[in-house]
Amino acid sequence: MKLKTALLGAVATLAFAPAAFAERGTDGEVKIIYWQAVSTLNPYLSSGTKDVEAASLVIEPLAGFNEKGEVIARLVTEVPTVENGGVSADLTSITWRIKPGLLWSDGTPVTANDAVFTANYCMDPAGGCAQLARYEGIKTVEALDDLTVKITYNEPRPNPYTAFVGATSPLLQAAQFANCMGAAASSCTDQNFAPIGTGPFRVTEFRTNDVVQMEANPNYRDPAKPAFATVTVKGGGEAAAAARAVMETGEYDYAWNTQISPEVQGQMEAGGKGEFIYAFGTLVERIEMNMTDPSPSLPEGERATVAHPHPILSDIRVRRALSMAIDRDLLVEIGYGAAGRATCNLVPAPEMFASDNTDCLVQDVEGAKALLEEAGWKVGADGVREKDGMRLKLLYQTSVNAVRQDFQSIIKQWWNDIGVEVELKAIDGSVYFGGDAGSPDTFQKFYADVEMYANNFDGTDPEPYLAQYTCDKAPSPATQWQGENVNRYCDPAYDALVVELGRTGEISKRAELARRMNDMLTKDTMTIVPLVDRGRLSARSLSLGGVVLNTWDSELWNVSDWYRVK
Repeated sequence: MKLKTALLGAVATLAFAPAAFAERGTDGEVKIIYWQAVSTLNPYLSSGTKDVEAASLVIEPLAGFNEKGEVIARLVTEVPTVENGGVSADLTSITWRIKPGLLWSDGTPVTANDAVFTANYCMDPAGGCAQLARYEGIKTVEALDDLTVKITYNEPRPNPYTAFVGATSPLLQAAQFANCMGAAASSCTDQNFAPIGTGPFRVTEFRTNDVVQMEANPNYRDPAKPAFATVTVKGGGEAAAAARAVMETGEYDYAWNTQISPEVQGQMEAGGKGEFIYAFGTLVERIEMNMTDPSPSLPEGERATVAHPHPILSDIRVRRALSMAIDRDLLVEIGYGAAGRATCNLVPAPEMFASDNTDCLVQDVEGAKALLEEAGWKVGADGVREKDGMRLKLLYQTSVNAVRQDFQSIIKQWWNDIGVEVELKAIDGSVYFGGDAGSPDTFQKFYADVEMYANNFDGTDPEPYLAQYTCDKAPSPATQWQGENVNRYCDPAYDALVVELGRTGEISKRAELARRMNDMLTKDTMTIVPLVDRGRLSARSLSLGGVVLNTWDSELWNVSDWYRVK
């Protein structure tokens, strides 16, 4: 089997235009606002983008993705390929060579043992690793010497750029996390809030769900970077206020995920202090249908677990009717304008992986009513459907955000129109995406009937993303309520396709499999109801230089190259 660069994505050398600074720390402070506040700096314990990206300032993977989706070296001498001998000819292994002389921020050397430890940490079944899909199919991870890491797969792996590639799979320092394996992972507060890293900054203060203070890492591998001496990552509030803090008041330099309406964007741009930047990647706003029963009448250890199927949403006719009632084009118009596109796909890009599924794009209210009738749900005296003494009532949750509350309101009306009673719940994004095993309000725990959010995948290959929906990745008490398969979808046929995709090298066949898996999750089962293919939309101050928006990795991927415009 021959490795194809078209499949894996191009490999690039990390290079930028000459820096506008010459000495570390000369540009003072850079202030970043993530209106969904950071809850942890350990991305293995959170699926929240805000946690993954804030952590990327501190801890790094061996390789990442640039703004074109190309694989770039970070902590290694080069990206392994078949051509340079780093990927075996039979595609069963990949060997990474760490750059000599790399130091952790505490001054100790980075070694291959740190990579081995990180893999074991995530793959420990008692730990509930939030990024387990990136370690799919691994047989062994071993240190051949102090600077050489070899990953061996159970079978040929045409896409080996998963483990240790991208912001969701960074290296942890083995010495710091040695006592944090398995069930102990979530209790290691000091380690999770202040990881020792190799990134351009190191943590000086962390106040969970509030603010992170950092300073330039004195042991960062480029002695001229970063230009900024300190960074503040402030959290809380809502998207419009975060955007305003850059675009109008100038209090902050960069605002992440400025999820605000086109009308408000136009008003803010008149302030003249900043600009909105956006680019399309794989970020999809969607509704997840809970396949398990979240009823509080169940024992805590059994609530929202596969032991109890959902009493209403287990019927595909109900799920399909809910999707049919939605006008996605109107959602785009209300929420995103040019920065959004109606979609029926969980994987909207790259083009070769995107299904031609367009069935959901036309709203069909009458068809939705007919499906509910067929399923036995009859309209009661108050207009709400009933069946066997049960009302068709759903709890619909999402994070606090003006656009999302607009979506909730209008979707509630559409669902009311077909006879569904809807209760809305809005949860602070810091909590909703925080991953706290003790909180009832995380999106992983999913104590609601339907929930809405958006996420995307690192790089341009959807294999790890699609692998999130295997049966074994459903969050539960046994995994500290961590796991990517938040709706608890489980189909052995789908799991088998994940394995097949992992071993398939031919690009057209690989794309065909990905499209089929996308359709199984969306069109065929409606366990995931895609709404909008969202461009990443953020705001930067005109006084902040070096920003390159990246839809394939962390938005903060090149923060070491940011500088103050003089």
